[in-house]
Parts: sequence; structure tokens; C-alpha cells
Amino acid sequence: MRGWFAALFAAIGETKRRSHPRGKGPTARRAAFEIIEEGPSDRVLPSVVDAFLVTLIAVNVVAVCLETVPSIYDRYKTLFIVIEIVSVAIFTVEYAIRLWVAPEHMPYSGMKPNAARLRYALTPYAIIDLLAIMPFYLTFLMPWDLRLLRIFRLVRFFKLARYSTGLRSLSRAVRSEWRALTACLIIMAGLILVAGALMYAAEHTAQPDVFGSIPQGLWWAVVTLTTVGYGDVVPVTVGGKMLGGVVMLFGLAMFALPIGIVATAFAQEVHRREFVVTWSMVARVPLFSNLDASEIADIMTLLKAQTVPPGGTISRRGEPAEAMYFIASGEVELTLKGETLRLGAGDFFGEVAVLRKSRRSATVTAVTRVNLLTLSADDFRTLMDRRPDIADSIKTIAAERVGKERVMRGGDLISEELELAEDTDAGKKG
Repeated sequence: MRGWFAALFAAIGETKRRSHPRGKGPTARRAAFEIIEEGPSDRVLPSVVDAFLVTLIAVNVVAVCLETVPSIYDRYKTLFIVIEIVSVAIFTVEYAIRLWVAPEHMPYSGMKPNAARLRYALTPYAIIDLLAIMPFYLTFLMPWDLRLLRIFRLVRFFKLARYSTGLRSLSRAVRSEWRALTACLIIMAGLILVAGALMYAAEHTAQPDVFGSIPQGLWWAVVTLTTVGYGDVVPVTVGGKMLGGVVMLFGLAMFALPIGIVATAFAQEVHRREFVVTWSMVARVPLFSNLDASEIADIMTLLKAQTVPPGGTISRRGEPAEAMYFIASGEVELTLKGETLRLGAGDFFGEVAVLRKSRRSATVTAVTRVNLLTLSADDFRTLMDRRPDIADSIKTIAAERVGKERVMRGGDLISEELELAEDTDAGKKG
């Protein structure tokens, strides 16, 4: 749990930094940083830049693989050269920009610009970026084996880690469990050594050409413990076969151990990330702004984070009202009888329909990428019991909307929903 709160406080600090960047106003470096490093998810330009770079990386990986096919390379040699030159130019500009904006990173905020850039240049991501372009320039200084050059160009594939949340989570999971994984590695190394030595003792007389030394026995142990089983060397004595069976069983157990450790750590990392994301979204909603940490943590058990891409439909007119929504970031558009209204971060909608258990009277779509907090109808009633003050605020806003004949900013579906609900109730009573 300490790791969760450490990640949470880091996210809170990052949110504050974004809200109050250094300096009195946005600078060109800051603007470039938000575009190429960590732009808001609801902005178009950062998403376009990321998509372009990911596509370029994929094209490079495919091109490197196809170049090894002689017939394809001979036919499209010019195209491959153009792809390489253009890609290196773009990746070089990208690397230079990332170095330039490095002082904007939170960990380097108190450092001098050049010192911050040096620190950033030594990070894994920056090293991968450098290795991705360095072979191209080194060819002008010294002759390179074409095969070695292609291998270095495949390093560009690892640039994708910057754009993959899953890969970053997996990397953090492995780092968090490095002690346990190191222990597993030591145990496996010891098991390989013991198995190889015992097999040498059991088989060297019967097969001196195959098990004539402990290193030869180690090769068999590695192949057997990894359950690969090439079959190039096999025991022929009774003792050797019995030992081989035991080693196989140990191999299954030993390789299941690190897999289980990584899988558990990865699941915890995903849950921790979801925890931080949901917390930061809750903290942005004005309705919850006066709550302390324990109260927000309590409400988080009721709320579910949801992301809707631009153009996505959140709810449709006539659907049963199963939840209300809080907008953490982005904009949505409500359409009711030809009238439209946009709601933004901090607004909420759907509360009247949930209160009255009626159907939706408007269709709600995402104008930009929207981060929502969803509160189901059942959890809404639970929230009203837990937090009467929040329930009163929602009811007050809903009551204000009921008295109006159109959609009001700050919520959605007003008098028409209530009229529809009242008609439904009257029909049931009749």
C-alpha cells in the first residue's frame, strides 16, 4: 500500500506542476515539452505527434526486416534508402528536442539546464533514442558491417516503450521485484550447476564424447531445465535417466516461480496506476474538492474511471438511466430536441435521471477525449447515505435544473426527464 501512496503523491505533485509550471507564463520550451513528452490527453497535437512517431518506428522495423530479403531489397533499394534518411532526420530532431526540453521534467526542476540535459541523456529512453540514430552517423567515420548496422537499427523498436503504458508498467513491475528475481536467478544457476555436474558423473563413462566434461553437462542441464529439450544429448544409463526426470520436474517448478513473481507485480502495478488515475480525476471535480484524502479514498470505491474517445457516445436518448457522470477532463456535447450544449471539466450530468429513475432525454457524445468518473445508480444511493452534504449539493443543482425548460451548464437533463419519469410513474399506478 505504501507504493500506492508514493505513486499517488508523485501524481499530485505532477498535477500541481502542470497547473503551475515554472515561470510566469508558457514558454516555447514548455510548449514543446507538453507536445513531445506529456501533453494532456485531450489535446490533438500531442496525440498526432505520438501516433506519427509510433507509425514511423513500425515502418522502420518492417523495412529493416524486409531489407534482409535480397529480392525485395534489390527491387526497392531506393525506397529503403529514402526511408532510412528521412527516419534518421526525424529521429535526430526528436532526440534534440527531448534534450532541449529536459529541464522541464519534474525530477530535474532544481537543476541547471545543461546539467538536467546531461542527466536526461543518461536515462534508458534517451540512450535508446541515441542508439537508434548513432549507427547512421558512424558510417561516415568508419566502415560498418551491414548486418551489424541492421541490428542497431532494430533498437528503434524499443522506442515504442515510451508510448506503451503496458510496457512501462511491466518495466516498473520487474524493477520493483528485482531482488526476488535475482534470488530466482541465483537458485536456477545453482540448480544448473548441480544438475550438470551430477549428469557428468552419471554419464561420462558411458558417453565420454557427449558428457566428457562438466561444461558439456551444463549444456544438457540448461536445455533440460528450460524444458526446451533439443535432444542432441540424452542420458543412456539408468542413473542418468532418473536424474534427467528429476531435473525436468525441477525445471517446471523453477521457471514457474519468476513468472508468478512478475505476473503478480504487473497486476499490482496496473491496479496502482488505476488507483492514481482515479484519485487525480476525483480531485479535479469541484464537487469533491473540499474532501480530505480519507474521504476521497472512500468515494473512490464507488466511482469508476472511464475514457471516451472523440466522437464516442456516452449515453443515448431513451436509454434507462443507470449512472451519472462527472467530467474530469475534456468536453461533451448534449443534444436535446435539436438544442446542443457543451459541458467541460468539473461539470456533471445524468443526476436528474438517476434521481427520478427515468430514461435519458438527451444523447451525450464526447467532443474531445473525455475522462469521466461514472457513478452507478446503486452507488449513487450509497453515496447519498455516506455523504449527505454531497447528496444535498447534487439535489440542489438538480432542483435548479428542474425549474428550467432547457439544458443548463453544469448538468444535463432537466424538466423533460422529470416529466417523462412522472408519466412513467403515472402509467404504472394506472
